[in-house]
Amino acid sequence: MTILVVIPARGGSKGIPRKNLLDVGGQPLLAWTIQQALAARSGADQDLIVAVSTEDPEIAQVAREHGASVIDRPAELATDTAPTEPTVLHAMDVTEAQGIQLEAVVLLQATSPVRRTDTIGRAIAQFRETGVDSLVGVVPESPFFWHLPAAPGESARADYDVDARPRRQELTPDQQHYFENGSLYVTAPRIYRERSNRIGGRVGLFILEEVEGVDIDTLEDVAAAEKMLARLAGTDAGIAQGLSTRGTTDGTAGGEA
Repeated sequence: MTILVVIPARGGSKGIPRKNLLDVGGQPLLAWTIQQALAARSGADQDLIVAVSTEDPEIAQVAREHGASVIDRPAELATDTAPTEPTVLHAMDVTEAQGIQLEAVVLLQATSPVRRTDTIGRAIAQFRETGVDSLVGVVPESPFFWHLPAAPGESARADYDVDARPRRQELTPDQQHYFENGSLYVTAPRIYRERSNRIGGRVGLFILEEVEGVDIDTLEDVAAAEKMLARLAGTDAGIAQGLSTRGTTDGTAGGEA
């Protein structure tokens, strides 16, 4: 059974022209998500296809240069108003037509480029271990949210107990709120087939780190993304170096057995 990773990347963009090809940290925005998906393939034993769905020749070329396969998206699925799910279903159709049986579909948004190198692999592992039908990537947030008054003269309403306000550092996981930032989804293929939706059945949450919550909608977001990507690159390198050093010390790596 195969994991299909679908990265939608059309040529048009209302906010930032040609956004998927925008230089972010020295390479096209799209390249970050492709590389993170390919890391999941090399870091696990699953059969994993990384496919960029696009109608744009230049994006297709960039995708191939960075190691992804390309699915030619029909023009009607690449308009400003086209939802994402039909694009994923089209990618599933193309893949399954080759006789490939799908275990799960991973949807990644290229406009959320900040992920740890092991994030996608861990999400797939959680999907398998928990047996959920769909897994939603979320970023933790404090519960200190408010609602406007329901009517003139009424009070605004808090989402938390104002008489027992917890300190932020003491919040437990069940007290947190979780924001769906669109970065990643892992879904059983039958959910797409039955519901035409990335979310359905028994839903689980994959908790991303706060730094992984950057979504690029404006040029200001690009600077924030570059800062977070540099930060994660440093910490991921440090973790890898620590594991390598530990392996050499305890005899499990770093030399012949």
